[in-house]
Amino acid sequence: MDVIVVGAGPAGLACALDAASAGLRVLVLESSDGVGGRMRTDVVEGFRLDRGFQVFNTSYPQVRRRVRLRELRLRPFTPGFVLAGSRGRYRFADPTRRPDLAGDLRPGRLAPLPDTVALGLLGARDLLLPAALLRRGRDVPTARALRAGGISDRTVDAVLRPFLAGVFLEDALETSSRVFHLYWRSMLRGTLCLPSAGIGAVPEQLAAGLPPGALRLDAPVAALTDDGVVLQDGTGVAGRAVVVATGPHEAAGLLPGLAVGPVRAVTTFYHAASRSPLGEPTLVVDSDRRVLNSVVLTEVVPGLSPDGRALVSTSVLGTDAAESAVRARLAELYGVDTAHWQPVAEYRIPVALPAMPAPHPLTRSSRVAPGRYVCGDHRATGSVQGALASGARAAREVLADLAAGA
Repeated sequence: MDVIVVGAGPAGLACALDAASAGLRVLVLESSDGVGGRMRTDVVEGFRLDRGFQVFNTSYPQVRRRVRLRELRLRPFTPGFVLAGSRGRYRFADPTRRPDLAGDLRPGRLAPLPDTVALGLLGARDLLLPAALLRRGRDVPTARALRAGGISDRTVDAVLRPFLAGVFLEDALETSSRVFHLYWRSMLRGTLCLPSAGIGAVPEQLAAGLPPGALRLDAPVAALTDDGVVLQDGTGVAGRAVVVATGPHEAAGLLPGLAVGPVRAVTTFYHAASRSPLGEPTLVVDSDRRVLNSVVLTEVVPGLSPDGRALVSTSVLGTDAAESAVRARLAELYGVDTAHWQPVAEYRIPVALPAMPAPHPLTRSSRVAPGRYVCGDHRATGSVQGALASGARAAREVLADLAAGA
């Protein structure tokens, strides 16, 4: 092989596709029985469950370049979210898309007039400025950037912090302001949605574009060797270049000395209810931060349920939450009796996102050593865009190095 890619998540698939399209002989080795990494969809009791709550953003440049969106049969979320908790129930809606839902943005409802104006200016800036300018901006914690933008601590704590905690999987808002502005831009410019078959349809579509025989499943790599890799069953595979496209800790195991940063953890619970507790495809954010957010997924994609019952997804920071406590909180957030909701599954994900505290590099070289490369969202930003862009960069650097050595 010219290139061996270890891992068939979005980063590894992007790297392999670009290398193959340049004429290189590529082999992707995946340890599990399917592609996607964290972007997979399981079938449990007939329900289609993503491995943790997922949304798909159509505005990402790498997505627009690589994915045939029409084939995914995308179903959109309501633009915005419902904020529920001890302060009451309010709606934060995008007034440019759903002016009929934007009544709570009137001054004095969600936020005072100066904060409402500051939020509008921030949104206009991120929407209209070239992304390159946002990438070059001063990098500080998101909390500080919001304060500098004229948004009061009260509004940050009551409105933005609960929502952003579910985006970055941390509620201190220490995430890089550059990352925040790029995320905010992507949400304003794109549509948040889900494929009708679940998020796993995205990497499955990417994998279908690989050359015949270029993907091998159930092929865990035990170690890298001088001339390629060795699988756990002892089989050796030779390759001129090896790209490790796994999670950060697995990558560090294969590439000794690789620096690995902190990560964020989350738990997602799935419940089945006889009736939908909210008749719209809208994210419910817990203003008291006892859970991150919840959504009736069957209001987004009805086909995720096998029998007409409602499928509810709820996420909580960390991996220690108890299902009974989460279900009790859902009764308060939705205003319904959840005692008879059926627990379907729970996903405790200790490595859900890379931490991205300021200052955070938006991209890093994939080169680790001669013939050795690494890619993944932990080398860029914690998003599908970050993973795909990191894989694309690895392919470019492999191609350059192989050409220079030829």
